[in-house]
Amino acid sequence: MLLISAIVSGLAVGSMYGLIALGFHVTYVVSNTVNFSQGSAMMLGAVLGYTFGIRFGWPLPLAVAMALFLCAIFGLVIERTLVRPFAERGSNGWLMATVAGGIVIDNIVLFTFGKEPRAFPSILAQKPIELFGTGVFPLQLVIPVVGIGITIALQLAFNHTRLGKALLAVVQNKDAAPLMGINVRAAIAFSFALSTALAGLAGLLIAPLFSVHSDMGTLFGIKAFAVAILGGISSASGVMLAGFLYGLIEATVTAFAGSTYTQIAAFGVVILALAVMPNGLLGRAATKKV
Repeated sequence: MLLISAIVSGLAVGSMYGLIALGFHVTYVVSNTVNFSQGSAMMLGAVLGYTFGIRFGWPLPLAVAMALFLCAIFGLVIERTLVRPFAERGSNGWLMATVAGGIVIDNIVLFTFGKEPRAFPSILAQKPIELFGTGVFPLQLVIPVVGIGITIALQLAFNHTRLGKALLAVVQNKDAAPLMGINVRAAIAFSFALSTALAGLAGLLIAPLFSVHSDMGTLFGIKAFAVAILGGISSASGVMLAGFLYGLIEATVTAFAGSTYTQIAAFGVVILALAVMPNGLLGRAATKKV
């Protein structure tokens, strides 16, 4: 019973790590940069969803749509103000700038939303159903399905659509891309908007199982980046697979050994795995241009 519960919980939380990590994947394969405020975008999705859906009483579909839209806008702002000015000058300053941007948004939410955890009720997280003799919430089963579905959709989009191929062409050769009619700046901005929208979706999905508060995204963001590296940041399927594995390790260690050892075991496995597979589970070695 305990094992089944740990597996279901691990897959649900792991898919959250995977969704946030897919955001790292998207910006990396398009622009060779990442947004280290992904955890803040995840928190923003949960806070905005709570504000619109619970506090303002909006219909859930409208509240979710507006929360994701504003998360996407957040990504556009991050790209335009904290990434583009550095990246276009060949500077890596965007690394620290996006970290700082996340800290700023976390504190803005702290002062406006408050620091007290808020419950985010959902019909999918109220009454457990029985699965192999143990009770699980339907939402815990829905979340992994969403994660897998989005992973498949991303892979199909990048490999089989004109837009996806255009996005990938940007990172391959930024000078040649405009000659093909590709707006490089718009493509990169779109990747950041999609990245933060994915993180916001993760926040909306996980909020009913946890509580909503201003610093909920900090640890999620750190773990998601570890998941992105573990899976191979250039591979969407590798990233989601790593998310599931990380979540399962966390849940099983917590269930059988206690939360004291959870982070030691999880990050220990990440270190060992990367020592054996430096490019991640399904990642590829970067090609050096000469």
